[in-house]
Amino acid sequence: MQVAAQQLDSQLQRGLRSLYTLHGDEPLLIQEAADAIRSAARTLGYTERTVHTVAGAHFDWSEVLASGGSLSLFADKQIVEIRIPTGKPGKDGSQILQQIAANAQDNDSVLTLVLLPRLDSQTTKGAWFGALDGFGVTVKVDPVERQALPQWIAQRLQRQGQNVVSGEEGQRTLQFFADRVEGNLLAAYQEIQKLGLLFPAGELSFEQVEGAVLNVARYTPFKLAEAVLAGQVVRTQRMLDGLQAVGEPAVLVHWALSEDIRTLHRIRLAMDAGRPLPMALRENRVWGLKEKLMERVLPVLNNAVLGKWLDDAHTVDGIVKGLKAPGWPGDPWGALQQMAMRVAMACSPR
Repeated sequence: MQVAAQQLDSQLQRGLRSLYTLHGDEPLLIQEAADAIRSAARTLGYTERTVHTVAGAHFDWSEVLASGGSLSLFADKQIVEIRIPTGKPGKDGSQILQQIAANAQDNDSVLTLVLLPRLDSQTTKGAWFGALDGFGVTVKVDPVERQALPQWIAQRLQRQGQNVVSGEEGQRTLQFFADRVEGNLLAAYQEIQKLGLLFPAGELSFEQVEGAVLNVARYTPFKLAEAVLAGQVVRTQRMLDGLQAVGEPAVLVHWALSEDIRTLHRIRLAMDAGRPLPMALRENRVWGLKEKLMERVLPVLNNAVLGKWLDDAHTVDGIVKGLKAPGWPGDPWGALQQMAMRVAMACSPR
C-alpha cells in the first residue's frame, strides 16, 4: 500500500502496520519518517531494535531472517531495520525480502522497516518491491523542489513558534532563505533550528534572517539545467557561480546543458514531422519536472533557434576542452555562462 510522505503520520494514528518501506534520496525526510515509525512502535511496546545494512554481494541474509525470529528475554516485540544503500538487494536478497514481506502478515511481534534510496521505475516493478508494497506500507519520500522550499521553510518555522512578517517583505525573506539553503535540506533544517535558538517565538524580520542564515546552498549541473529551461535567469547565474566556486567540472556542466538542447531539438523535429508533443516527450524519455518545462517552451521554439543552440553547444564543448573560438569568452565558465544565459532568456516566461 502506497502512502504519501505527508500522510504517514495520519496512517500511523490509524494503526501501526508490521511492514514499512521508505525510499528516497533526501536523508532528512527519510530520517524523520523512520523516526515517526519507530516512535509509534515504541509506544506499542516494540522495545528492541536490530539494524542490518546490506553491503556487498556476499551479505548474509540469513542473519536478517534469524533476527526476526529471535526475541530477548526482556522484550516481546522488536523492530528489524534493513538498510539497502544501493537499492539492489541481489538475487538472494530479493527472495528473502519476498519471504519477509509474506511473513509480516498479522505479525504483531516484529515490525520490519526497510530503508532504500530513490528507486527508478524498473526497480519498483520488481517482485521484491512488489511484495513489500503488497504486504506493507511503502512511502516514497520526494525531495523538496526549489519552488516549494519557501513554503517548507515557513512551515518548519511555524513548528517552533516563529513566522516571517506578512506580505511582500515576508515573501522576500522566505525567498532569500531558500536561496541560501537550496539543494541542502539538512542544512536548511539546521539553520531553522538556529533561528529558534537566536530569537524568541514570534515574528522574524528580514534583517534577522539575513544576519543569521549562512549560505549553505548546494547546486548540481542537472538542477542548473532545470533552472535554464524554466527561464530563471537570476537563479541560473547564481547556480553557475556556485558550481564554479565548489570546483564542479565544467565539462559535466556543459554535458547537462547540451543534453537538454539535443533533446529539445529531437522533439522539435518529431513535432514538425507530425508527432504529438506528449508522444515525442515519451519517446525521448522525458518525464517529471523536465517534461513540464519542455512542454511549456517547445511550442515557441523553432528549428532555427534550436539549431543555433546546437552550434553554440558544439563551440562551448571545444572551449571547455581547451580550444579558442572567435566571439566567445576564452575561459570555460565564461562560455558556459554565455550559452546558458541565451537559453534561459529565451525560455523565460513571457
